[in-house]
Amino acid sequence: MRKAHLFVQITILLFFGFSGQSQMKKATNPIIFADVPDASMVRVGDNYYMSSTTMHMSPGVPIMKSTDLVNWKIVNYAYDRLGEVDALNLENGKNAYGRGSWASCIRYHNGTFYVFTFAATTGKTYVYSTNDIENGTWKVQTFEPSYHDLTVFFDDDGKIYMIWGNGKLMMAELKADFSGIKEETKKVLLENASAPAGENIMLGAEGSQLFKVNGKYYLFNITWPQGGMRTVLIYRSDKITGPYEGKVALQDRGIAQGGLIDTPDGRWFSYLFRDYGSVGRIPYLLPVAWEDGWPVLGVDGKVPDTLDLPSGKGWIPGIVNSDEFKRKKTDRELPLVWQWNHNPVDSLWSLSHRKGFLRLITGRTDNSLVETRNTLTQRTIGPVCEGTIAMDISNMNEGDKAGLALLQKNYGWAGVANVKGNKKIVMVLGNNEGEKIMEELPIDQKTVYLKAACDFTDLKDVASFYYSLDNKEWKKIGSELQMSYTLPHFMGYRFGLFNYATKNPGGYVDFDFFRIKDELTVSLD
Repeated sequence: MRKAHLFVQITILLFFGFSGQSQMKKATNPIIFADVPDASMVRVGDNYYMSSTTMHMSPGVPIMKSTDLVNWKIVNYAYDRLGEVDALNLENGKNAYGRGSWASCIRYHNGTFYVFTFAATTGKTYVYSTNDIENGTWKVQTFEPSYHDLTVFFDDDGKIYMIWGNGKLMMAELKADFSGIKEETKKVLLENASAPAGENIMLGAEGSQLFKVNGKYYLFNITWPQGGMRTVLIYRSDKITGPYEGKVALQDRGIAQGGLIDTPDGRWFSYLFRDYGSVGRIPYLLPVAWEDGWPVLGVDGKVPDTLDLPSGKGWIPGIVNSDEFKRKKTDRELPLVWQWNHNPVDSLWSLSHRKGFLRLITGRTDNSLVETRNTLTQRTIGPVCEGTIAMDISNMNEGDKAGLALLQKNYGWAGVANVKGNKKIVMVLGNNEGEKIMEELPIDQKTVYLKAACDFTDLKDVASFYYSLDNKEWKKIGSELQMSYTLPHFMGYRFGLFNYATKNPGGYVDFDFFRIKDELTVSLD
């Protein structure tokens, strides 16, 4: 009897112990503490897929996968290169910062995945389609013009509808071959879609996303009242073409723009994002209840800090990751966490010229970091993070500058500059007006180690740079970078590996590794 009693006690303790532990480990908001804006989601079976905006980056329109709505991994991109215009190629003094492709719409219909997006940079609307969203190649169809913040809906009657616009929302049917809209079906869906939020509006209703639940159509939008915050609007109708009735659905900390997603067990959530300073626009999840045929977002009108979902495991390696640059297969094998700043020049980078290293070769002269091509980037992550590189500087030409950057309009970098044959470790602050060296010191060895550390806690938005000669002892260099989110770049800060020439193209640097952590190993003070 004692043994049986002991067994029961142990069983009860184990059950309640593990049960209590699982209750403690809930998912927390934000779901991803990194720049993943303009999300669009679809569920296919037990898998969720999300597309997002990366604008001027290449490849573009990242596709992320999750099985629990919390832990996400980049599995593909809709395109390698959006186009070959000067702005996307960083040529002839033009750039696509803050432009390129914007808010996308992901859909699944009859066994095919579709991603719709648009780009004022090229003046086109894009339709990408594939039967294998994780591993397949994409077919692309384009048409003009560029339809702003479009959403597409495959209705039960076989018709395909598109809604787009800002303030005044338009609707039309798409042609079956996706070669454009049916002009005769074009109509004004909502003359003033911002109306439920009041008369004084700073940002007209946009970011449309359309859903159908239990026979009713629900249109999500974002607007921004003067003196207020980013606000979620929801319209509903019994017919896709209207008329629609609308209401304010959420006003909390500016968390807005997104839509609805359901789970296999019948629960509903809303995915939105929040402007969070220099780290960028970060995704949140909210539980959704249904009352009188309306989706009710959040808990008591607020976005909860915790969710009844599995806990997050962090954003390494699914969203960002370290890279030792060791490859077994092909010269062009870059993990999906990497994106180039604008279209790369493929002949000027290599993973095979020196085994275990990323080589960046200069191909022309430039005046600053933001002008140069082939800067390889990854997101920063919050609340704190740091990135570290090792760089072989043996083959830099006179006038070359290379290193590790934190990229936005107001940027900073630590690296090496070859000045009149003398190499110097430098820390630089830069913006549209140029670059300024904040500190420099000589270096007489071929390898240098550099680190950038960021603190986004409570919108602190500060970063510092460090150097080491042995990857053990680190010293701070230069000035603190006060990071700031700016609309000209329209993107959270990114780590960037770069090399550019100011005098003689043809030099190169070899990066041995990039290592990212979600903690700080150095002091920012």
